[in-house]
Amino acid sequence: MAEFNKDGLGNILFVAVAVCLVCSVFVSAANVSLKPQQQRNKELDQKENILRAAGLLEAGKSVGNDGRGVDELFADFTVKAVDLDTGRYLTDFDTKGYDGVRMAKDPAHSRDLAEEEDTATIGRRENVSLVYVMEGEHGLEKLVLPVRGYGLWGTLYGYLAIDGDLETVSGLGFYDQKETPGLGGEVDNPKWKAKWPGVKLFDASGNPVVRLVKSPSPEGSPGKVHEVDALSGASFTSRGVQNLVNFWTGELGFGPFIANLKSAS
Repeated sequence: MAEFNKDGLGNILFVAVAVCLVCSVFVSAANVSLKPQQQRNKELDQKENILRAAGLLEAGKSVGNDGRGVDELFADFTVKAVDLDTGRYLTDFDTKGYDGVRMAKDPAHSRDLAEEEDTATIGRRENVSLVYVMEGEHGLEKLVLPVRGYGLWGTLYGYLAIDGDLETVSGLGFYDQKETPGLGGEVDNPKWKAKWPGVKLFDASGNPVVRLVKSPSPEGSPGKVHEVDALSGASFTSRGVQNLVNFWTGELGFGPFIANLKSAS
């Protein structure tokens, strides 16, 4: 009988394969068992970002000023699907798990933007987007729209909240951005974000006219209500934010949808 060699190549390979198999089983089991919690955390994070953009949840807090938690606060919103070409709600559309950013990568569910159209530099725009609607006794109170656009180093992803008049910014927040810390990264600075509420999105003709400026217009001048202070030392990021806000409130974004809501009110 041949002598067993524990240091032989065959034995080493056997042990290595066995260890790999055992580890893969544990990793797979952990992934499966943790997936529901991961999905829950993802949904919770999205809700928090929407609520913060709408001014209903302060940064760093998980409870509103009225003592309600994230799920309770978000329950005031209705999630709806919008056809961006027609600007109308889609009925019988399953909004759960829908990802407009992912759909934008699929030519069957998106539109390729020509260079002159693509002011936000996103390449393709999804055909259907989700919106978050809060209504009260007197009708629409807040509307939150997903927005994105290119800054200096990458795409900024966030939410734009609009008051019930469909003219006034309620808040703007980004949940994913790659801008330079201390410069373009100041899009996450609460002091800068506090400058957005009250800004008027459209001119008298309904055109998006938000501007990020280094030198604000004099108080009382017509253009003042459309202006936000540009980020210091971050011209490209500031221009990117300006472009993405105006794109998504314009004709190729949610412009037709907002116009339909106005005509219906």
